[in-house]
Amino acid sequence: MSDDVWSERDTNPDAIDAALRDLLRKRHAANRALAPARVLNLIVVIDRAQSGALADQLGHLGRHSSSRTILCAVEDRRRTLDATAVMSYEEPPTAGFGLIHERVEIDMGPKHLRRLKTIVDPVLIPELPTALWCPQHERAIDTLRGSVDAVVLDSDRTPEPAAALARAAELARSTYVVDMSWIRTTPWRERLAAGFDPPARLAALQSLARVSIRHRTGFSASGMLLAGWLASRLQWKTSPLARGDRAGLRGTARTNSSGRVEIAIDPVRQSGSGVVGLTVSNDGGFSLSLDEAAGGVRVRERSPGGAEAWWKALESPPGERGTLAEAVRQAMLRDPTYRPALDAARHLSEGVAVKPQAVKLARPASRARGLSHVRQA
Repeated sequence: MSDDVWSERDTNPDAIDAALRDLLRKRHAANRALAPARVLNLIVVIDRAQSGALADQLGHLGRHSSSRTILCAVEDRRRTLDATAVMSYEEPPTAGFGLIHERVEIDMGPKHLRRLKTIVDPVLIPELPTALWCPQHERAIDTLRGSVDAVVLDSDRTPEPAAALARAAELARSTYVVDMSWIRTTPWRERLAAGFDPPARLAALQSLARVSIRHRTGFSASGMLLAGWLASRLQWKTSPLARGDRAGLRGTARTNSSGRVEIAIDPVRQSGSGVVGLTVSNDGGFSLSLDEAAGGVRVRERSPGGAEAWWKALESPPGERGTLAEAVRQAMLRDPTYRPALDAARHLSEGVAVKPQAVKLARPASRARGLSHVRQA
């Protein structure tokens, strides 16, 4: 990987834009087989102290990298703008072509957040969709929400899942929301959907009576959204959950046939992120459990006749770097299953105040099979 770099202290947005154009002109003149990627702008707003690690993470997203990333690094007491622009590319083979990805890092002060739109607008690639991610300084979302096409959130970052899900729903009314806590549930949704793919399983799916979801401490929103996905796809009538034993949540939902489904969502003290397992069962003796295990997912199945089987599915959650890569990819797509799941999860979380935990540990739904036959609520 090769880089062309420009930097300037006490600069301005027009100078940054001119520098990017000049870098691109010179690189194209040196090698006409290189072309700029033109798919997505990504704006990231974060504290200066965290920008180095995040820039490294963004630089290793591979084919999911945005075309131009604008990293706004906020530093206390800073009054001027400093900027660095980097064009990264690999020299293409003979008779081939290569892509150029661009990253701009702008050092700014807190006062610049009020006029962030005028700073980033000249630096954006025109006529491309733009996604915004604010791991910190969330007020920048309200400043830019009318100028972006998608907002990347992480509802798991907020200790109160009800507040986090309400914020996601509020933003979703005016822009497309990509929620990283939703993305963390993807392997579980896909695996559970695949478990009900055989036509003979449809009766068991429609007669579920119990759902138990286990999530890591500090990732309540992921557990709520997984429960909300099941409720929305199976058209359950949800009711707010209540606190149960050991900080878990308990409640029930009603099915279209007036049956009752018991829902349990429990935290587990385990390193990593997101959901660690779930179990679904009915009164006929059928149960299906999925649990994260070394190197994959342990699947345990019990048939109505009492026969039991278990095996390991050789797959595992992609980790936080994979979650970020998928978030960038989904900023260019539209997932129709997130909003119904979010609405159901919000209803489940109403009235539940989750205290901040003492320990905080730090593929898309459209591919899911099996449950896809259930009409979206």
